[in-house]
Amino acid sequence: MKYILVTGGVISGIGKGIIASSVGTILKSCGLHVTAIKIDPYINIDAGTFSPYEHGEVFVLDDGGEVDLDLGNYERFLDIRLTRDNNLTTGKIYQSVINKERRGDYLGKTVQVVPHITDAIQEWVMKQAKISVDDDGVEPQVCVIELGGTVGDIESMPFIEAFRQFQFKVKRENFCNIHVSLIPQPNTTGEQKTKPTQNSVRELRGLGLSPDLIMCRCSTPLETSVKEKISMFCHVEPSQVICVHDVSSLYKVPLLLEDQGVVSYFCHRLSLPIEVRPRKMLTKWKEMADRTARLLEPVSIALVGKYTKLADSYTSVIKALEHSALAVNHKLEVKYIDSADLEAATQQDEPVKYHEAWQKLCSSHGVLVPGGFGVRGTEGKMHAINWARKQNKPFLGVCLGMQLAVCEFARNVLGWEDANSTEFNPETSHPVVIDMPEHNPGQMGGTMRLGKRRTMFKSNNSVMRKLYGDVEYVDERHRHRFEVNPELKHHFEEKGLQFVGQDVEGERMEIIELENHCYFVGVQYHPEFTSRPMKPSPPYFGLLLAAAGKLPSYLAKGCRLSPRDTYSDRSDSSSPETDLSDLKFLSLS
Repeated sequence: MKYILVTGGVISGIGKGIIASSVGTILKSCGLHVTAIKIDPYINIDAGTFSPYEHGEVFVLDDGGEVDLDLGNYERFLDIRLTRDNNLTTGKIYQSVINKERRGDYLGKTVQVVPHITDAIQEWVMKQAKISVDDDGVEPQVCVIELGGTVGDIESMPFIEAFRQFQFKVKRENFCNIHVSLIPQPNTTGEQKTKPTQNSVRELRGLGLSPDLIMCRCSTPLETSVKEKISMFCHVEPSQVICVHDVSSLYKVPLLLEDQGVVSYFCHRLSLPIEVRPRKMLTKWKEMADRTARLLEPVSIALVGKYTKLADSYTSVIKALEHSALAVNHKLEVKYIDSADLEAATQQDEPVKYHEAWQKLCSSHGVLVPGGFGVRGTEGKMHAINWARKQNKPFLGVCLGMQLAVCEFARNVLGWEDANSTEFNPETSHPVVIDMPEHNPGQMGGTMRLGKRRTMFKSNNSVMRKLYGDVEYVDERHRHRFEVNPELKHHFEEKGLQFVGQDVEGERMEIIELENHCYFVGVQYHPEFTSRPMKPSPPYFGLLLAAAGKLPSYLAKGCRLSPRDTYSDRSDSSSPETDLSDLKFLSLS
């Protein structure tokens, strides 16, 4: 097993996740099996109880693990399926060591950070690196490990020490360290500054790790003199200083690394059993990056949510929209709308903000209401849903978005004026959304309906079923505490709101579709978590098709290409062997 550790210096949020994913991608394109581990030094057991404003969205895995959004990047870039143990936190490590201590595993010993915590970290990494993440069940050959935060943080010290020991345990030829650092360029001089990188590398070396590659994040390409200066002061060859400047599309990052000889360096440094030239998979990435740059015709989607001040709150949603926009050959424009701005209270207090929000909504080609928690902004979301329903605008509601679509329909079509979710009004006389039996109100962490669940299609002619490729069922990832009240189902169906997808027992409502509307769909699950650049998620794909005015012709042609197979050869992984001729894009004109 080969281990590649990615550390970061100077600032957090520097792009370690994308660089780790890109390194994995170029190695996978050489035919290797790659897995990834993300280490977060915070004391939380998992990311499940975070506000999206803390670390961005909470990503959900097949096994129900609530993890850091970087695991979403790994899954999308590498087209793999990770588990909750691929996200390691200080909380998990301390919990496992304390449990061992209580069981008496360390009887008679003083339990300390070194060696007990550091040993537990190394054991966890070695055990998790062996677990297959591909559909073929093959044990990975390379494990990319991203250490969150910044070198020098107090909280990440035990992890740095663990990897200092680890490099000797697994031997030098099986371990290598990439250090990602910032090269600031002050506007006053326009000169690229290397001092922060020098200090960061010095600190890392002082802790016992020597970087093999220094990846420099900068706004413009690195000048040769700057590269040589970093090489001289940081004890590496100039060829080991890699420039990762800002690019127009994330898909260009693997190509950027490959152009600078990263693959040949790993071949030599880690004795990897590969040909130096990456194969067809990277050609697909290049094709995708070029296509992204060439898209001209715009399609705008209004994203109506409550965490719109931070784009990372909706990373997977935005990626799913981008994947689908690429497949329909349109340039995506996302209009972020804070749902509270659409409410009457804002009209009273801040009329300009209110009218700007409505102007954004009314000028969009489609409306998306993503998941969320809490009552703030829910009335604004229902106003947006009401507008999309009445104006025959394409609409997709995800999780809470679907529940609010049901509430809106109950209020304005069924005439139940106080219809609501018991999450927001426990006393409502029409509880159209209720909490689930397994929801444990006493404990917040990990008590939702989480992970991959099966949804059965109840109708043969539903739009969603056709978009999924006319299958009997789909397996998608869930994250919710509340559900549509199944006892009221018949009231909605009489008026044209059909529950076309339900769980295996037929008790949980999973997919709604409105009759006689261009595209009005709600899903209880989160389809964005399984969207891939070359396999867009069908609900989002449908929204973009409808927003671009191409859905009727696509359905009329019999959906010859399922969106899942837009680019691939109907296999479920974009393996490097996939022939280039499979890079067919939908011609929907």
